[in-house]
Amino acid sequence: MKLTRRKSKVIKIGKVSIGGNSPVAIQSMAKTKTSNIQSTIAQIKELEKSGCEIVRLAIKDLDDAHALSQIKKKIKIPLVADIHFDWRLGLTAIKSGADKIRLNPGNIFKREEVIQIAKAAKARGIPIRVGLNSGSLPHVTRHTSHVTSVAEEMVRSALDYIKILESCNFYDIVISLKASNIPDTIEAYRRISSRCNYPLHLGVTATGPSFSGVIKSAIAIGDLLLQGIGDTIRISLTDKPTEEIRAAKSILEALDLRNFGPELISCPTCGRCEVDLVKIVKELESVIHNTQYTIPLKPLKIAVMGCVVNGPGEAKEADLGIAFGKKDGLLFKHGKAIKKVSLDRCVSELLKELN
Repeated sequence: MKLTRRKSKVIKIGKVSIGGNSPVAIQSMAKTKTSNIQSTIAQIKELEKSGCEIVRLAIKDLDDAHALSQIKKKIKIPLVADIHFDWRLGLTAIKSGADKIRLNPGNIFKREEVIQIAKAAKARGIPIRVGLNSGSLPHVTRHTSHVTSVAEEMVRSALDYIKILESCNFYDIVISLKASNIPDTIEAYRRISSRCNYPLHLGVTATGPSFSGVIKSAIAIGDLLLQGIGDTIRISLTDKPTEEIRAAKSILEALDLRNFGPELISCPTCGRCEVDLVKIVKELESVIHNTQYTIPLKPLKIAVMGCVVNGPGEAKEADLGIAFGKKDGLLFKHGKAIKKVSLDRCVSELLKELN
């Protein structure tokens, strides 16, 4: 099934386009102190290797803002400056070469301050993300009697903020409306998607540790992407930023929106399985994951199956597959059985066939 995506305006962040027919872009955020230039560059380079396409940095003070110019010289992907509380940091970040500015309407909301940032961003030709979180909604909109939900509160606040930007003839706008729970997140993005054509940055905020965070993010972001809503995504995890990229890639691949290399399918195992399939799959997954950092692998399906019930059928349907019996596995390629493979050589034999 091919998904029909919402028609949105195309926005350029450095050399990366989002919106329109552009691929759904993957973002993350460095978790270092930005003014610690070397550690920030090192983390961004790890993100680049893992497949990150846009990176955001926290700008807490002038040292952080000034550091952007040096960091940008050493990295390849676009740099987004995350601005809160002090609007002047946004102006400095723009001068330092930021490729996009993220503003939080919950703590930068004075009209004249927003206008000054919009004018500077327009002069430099960079976009602004209007980034709302349910935990920091603008105080001027909270607890108003005619707002019926957190989602509508976020939508109304975003649209009011966008009016300020548009009053300066500024239209290079991206929107995010992140709640810490799935229903509010989905409702907010659904509502905003029909009320403007600006590209949408999807995410769930404060999702928690990696396992539960990936599940929350996959449900909310997956639901929205299936509806054609969303132009770029960030998976927020209390974990290494490279894990956010890994999760984002898996979500996009599962929806057949993008392909980053081999898709590995495997059975859950049961009492019929007579090999340590969990060990085999983890080893194969690790090798494929690490190889993708250095050698782009072809987009194909690899099936690793533990018994003769569904194993041969799944292996035949994959580009490359192996179905195990007691000690050996039968290797399939493009639907045809090509040879038996011993248990201790199954991973290396599968990898040979990838080339």
